[in-house]
Amino acid sequence: MQSSSGGAAAAKRKTSVAEAALGTTGAEPPGSAGDMPGDSWANKRGSYERLRPFNQKKCSPEESASFLSKITYSWYSRFITLGYKKPLEREDLSELIESVSSYIVCPEFEKHWRKEVFKKSKDVKAPAYEDVTKKPISQKPSLLSPLWQTFKFLLIKVAILKVATDFLAFLSPQIMKEMILLCEHSSAPLWNGYGYAVALLLVVVMQTLIQQAYQRLNLLTVGKIRTAVTGLVYKKGLNLSSSSRKKYTTGETVNLMTSDIQQLTELAVNLNLLWSAPFQILLAITFLWQELGPSVLAGVSVLLLVLPANAFFAAKVKQLQKSQMKSKDQQIKLLSEILHGIKILKLYTWEPSYQKKIVDIREREIDVLKSSGYLTTFSMLTLTCIPFLVSLTTFGVYFLLDEENVLTAAKVFTSISLFNILRLPLFDLPTAISGIAQTKVSLVRLDDFLSSEDLNPQNIHTDYSGDHAFRFVNASFRWEKIGAPTLNKLNLEIPEGSLVAVVGQVGAGKSSLLSAVLGEMEKTGGTAQRKGSVAYVSQQAWIQNTTLRENILFGLELNKLYYEKVLEACALLPDLEQLPAGDETEIGERGVNISGGQKQRVSLARAVYSSADLYLLDDPLSAVDVHVGKHLFEKVIGPSGLLKNKTRILVTHNLAILSQTDIVVMMEDGRITEMGSYKDLLSRRANFAELIQTFGGGKEDEERPSVSSKIKTRDHIVPKKRQLGEKDRNAFLMKKEKVATGSMRMSIVLKYLQAFGWSWVWLTVAAYIGQNVVAIGQNLWLSTWTTEAKEIKDYTEWKHLRNYKLSIYGLLGFLQGLLVCCGAYVLTRGSLSASRSLHHQLLDSVLHLPLQYFETNPVGQIINRFTKRYYIASSRQIRRLSGATQTPIISHFSETLVGVSTIRAFGHQERFLNQNKDVVNENMVCFYNNVISNRWLAVRLEFLGNLMVFLAALLAVFAGSKVDSATVGLSITYALNITQSLNFWVRKACEIETNAIAIERVCEYEKTDKEAPWILSNRPPVGWPKEGIIQFVNFQARYRPDLDLALQDVTFQSCKEEKIGIIGRTGAGKSTLTNSLFRIIERAGGKIIIDGIDISTIGLHDLRGNLNIIPQGHCGQTWIHLEDTLILNCGMHWNCVT
Repeated sequence: MQSSSGGAAAAKRKTSVAEAALGTTGAEPPGSAGDMPGDSWANKRGSYERLRPFNQKKCSPEESASFLSKITYSWYSRFITLGYKKPLEREDLSELIESVSSYIVCPEFEKHWRKEVFKKSKDVKAPAYEDVTKKPISQKPSLLSPLWQTFKFLLIKVAILKVATDFLAFLSPQIMKEMILLCEHSSAPLWNGYGYAVALLLVVVMQTLIQQAYQRLNLLTVGKIRTAVTGLVYKKGLNLSSSSRKKYTTGETVNLMTSDIQQLTELAVNLNLLWSAPFQILLAITFLWQELGPSVLAGVSVLLLVLPANAFFAAKVKQLQKSQMKSKDQQIKLLSEILHGIKILKLYTWEPSYQKKIVDIREREIDVLKSSGYLTTFSMLTLTCIPFLVSLTTFGVYFLLDEENVLTAAKVFTSISLFNILRLPLFDLPTAISGIAQTKVSLVRLDDFLSSEDLNPQNIHTDYSGDHAFRFVNASFRWEKIGAPTLNKLNLEIPEGSLVAVVGQVGAGKSSLLSAVLGEMEKTGGTAQRKGSVAYVSQQAWIQNTTLRENILFGLELNKLYYEKVLEACALLPDLEQLPAGDETEIGERGVNISGGQKQRVSLARAVYSSADLYLLDDPLSAVDVHVGKHLFEKVIGPSGLLKNKTRILVTHNLAILSQTDIVVMMEDGRITEMGSYKDLLSRRANFAELIQTFGGGKEDEERPSVSSKIKTRDHIVPKKRQLGEKDRNAFLMKKEKVATGSMRMSIVLKYLQAFGWSWVWLTVAAYIGQNVVAIGQNLWLSTWTTEAKEIKDYTEWKHLRNYKLSIYGLLGFLQGLLVCCGAYVLTRGSLSASRSLHHQLLDSVLHLPLQYFETNPVGQIINRFTKRYYIASSRQIRRLSGATQTPIISHFSETLVGVSTIRAFGHQERFLNQNKDVVNENMVCFYNNVISNRWLAVRLEFLGNLMVFLAALLAVFAGSKVDSATVGLSITYALNITQSLNFWVRKACEIETNAIAIERVCEYEKTDKEAPWILSNRPPVGWPKEGIIQFVNFQARYRPDLDLALQDVTFQSCKEEKIGIIGRTGAGKSTLTNSLFRIIERAGGKIIIDGIDISTIGLHDLRGNLNIIPQGHCGQTWIHLEDTLILNCGMHWNCVT
């Protein structure tokens, strides 16, 4: 549901900027309406457009391919060939088929979700008779119903393909049985054998094609589910009420997208196993009954006895999953705060403390994973032992039921093939049950989030048509759903076109007043009405990770004349001269590569360019220099500014400008205590007059003596910066995630094995080699058993042989189970060791990165590394691209959550929803190509295996009676397994490479240039600095090695306890100077000496821990942790250097 503040504003857009720009903009003489383009075109907001409309994209070649090409995936061969010749890039990949696009999937799913919400809202649970005072409780909507309604036909189609695949899998052993019987009866016609060989080939080929069609459709359906839920979570994040936003932090909400949706996706992949595994078990038992009769019931009994153990494991896994998700939430939340407040951490040397907090949370998660791994070990034991115990019990009972029962080659190898088929569903069923338990936790979390309260459109009515810009009558508001009102009994009517100043002490409710006008607060009583579109400038400027121009245009089309007027009025033209690429300079996340004043002016320019009807300005002048603030007021906000004909609500602490406003509103404790013109309020001699008398105001800056006339400067001229070249411009751009190319380096694999632990590596290899050797031995043992049994006629000798062979067979099975258990255990221990080691290295590397790295790399990219859990050239590169395209989804979602109030104020929800669809589509392109490339490989590998099955069958026919039936059965059995084995080994080779890509991405930070060491052997004396004497000696600094100097030959010296003021316009180098003191920027020449110590000779923590700073901008939530550290750092050194 779109909020009222966004919906009404969006409704005001009757024409696009492009259409209006063809009119009279700028054509009228000065002083006319043309001076204010908003009067002609700018009040008609730009229309929303997709970044890349789907119908303008290239179509997927799959849609025009022939049927044969589709089922064999031959149409994709050119992409595989291209990937072999060169590393694939995004432009080389096949485009999406239209049905998978988020523009198709998301609206359909949202329609069914709205139906579910409506249905649950009507299904009200009445309270018990004794609780009649309680309100009726509506049931919470669930994702499962709308998911089924949206994708039911696809899921049914997938299920049909799965049934066909499962049925075909059981035909091969039956044909093999007939071929073995044919070899035992040499009198049968030869053409029968050829017929069986051809039938076997047809069955395995059909099984391959249907199996891969099932895999393709299943995975693409899963991709659609992920797209649909991602879009719904994103849309919900845009519409959350203030109380819900307080409940769900940015980190927790991002974790829903990175972890919970992924868990739901993994269940969707294995969803059909819930019915397919029992179906395959039932078929296997049915065919085994034909071979071994009632003795199969003994095996079924063993199977039923083990099921409670699987249920127990599933319940325990569910508990562990809840604990793990809690730890994951804490980790992502804290990590997000660290990365957003990284400058604070570095300035206050808090990195070790925060590193310990992250490691502690990770250790708790590792403990959970360890328990889960041990459960997996027992699960693997039961998995391996079940088929063996079933076969051993079945064979044993088969002999006991009738002493005449003899194991023939046909019975043995048909049974073995059926037991091999039985092994997979027995493995899959516990996995699916465990997946349900894990996904249930994620579903509850997603349902809770999606059921949380939306912004109430009744908080403010936007259909007001009176003479006022907005109107409050006895209106009260609060941030939470319950509790005391923050704003009480407001009565306020603001005429259109007026300039209103809102003043008051900190915490008086000034910013809350603007939020109430936006509809962001819960209205508890009274009337609240607003007219027209809104532009909002928040107290903390929200800047997008895009170019400066795009930040200002904010989705509108460019009208160059008005755009340049806005730049001039907002004092941005001098900044454009300094920025490396002008207004095309890419601004880092949260505006990290521009100053606080520049961020605020960009935010103001965005609002001005939108040319709304009502401007809500939350103290935009506080972050800029005095002379810049004066310029902004005169050129933009004031009576003669660009917005002179607009309604402006200005929250301000600058009392000097109040005389130029139409109305002054004074607030105290959430109430309006005084309101009127500046002169009226002064004449009342009440609180406002006292405020003016105490703090001054009303005198213009030009009446004061010139500050610059009192400043003494050295005769030093800093040369003007040269025009930056393309290389310099690129240094300032936000870096896109680097995608590695080429084959996987062995060093990456060795890096993981080293973290895994070499002792665990060799134990794992030994255990898995041993279990496979034993498995082969079991089959060979059965083969020799059947061969020897045919030659024995004496019953006593046969009974002795049977007991001996059965005992050895049982011993081999027990040994295999033991080796599987050992393998699972050592694999768990080694994996946890590697996880702990790599996570620690990644965290340590990130915290040692210089601040400049965070200014040019998205935070979502780094978080993506911490949340990470095919022939060979093409699949590897597709996987890399898929990982790189996941980052923009997280970054865009995080950015949206931070700026959601601004987005809703401007009414741009729909545009941001479309942007989210675009970044999801980009990721889906890589997912789609990965699915198809895997199918391309599987079809060709399985065709090779099918050919070997056919050749084995033909050789058996040609050999006739020359080859023993046991040998025929063994050869065809292994030929049938070759297809699976080939697919398994190549797929595992691909998985090793694709999983190694995750290690490769983690290791990137280890190779990235780090800042200087935190501690060196040369440490300053205790109590340094005592005097606080700072000396700059020909100091030079630059932000990048290939850029011009930001500070050039700076030389000065302070005295003991001297207070120094540093002035200069934006970009002059004031912040650079202080950053150099803390070695945020390292020297390019010269030196800085503090109390006789060259600061470049000591560790960063010895330096920063002994200095103090109040940094520019706010520090967000980072301050709320480690209160003891904050007090310690801020309280120890006031008498030194601050």
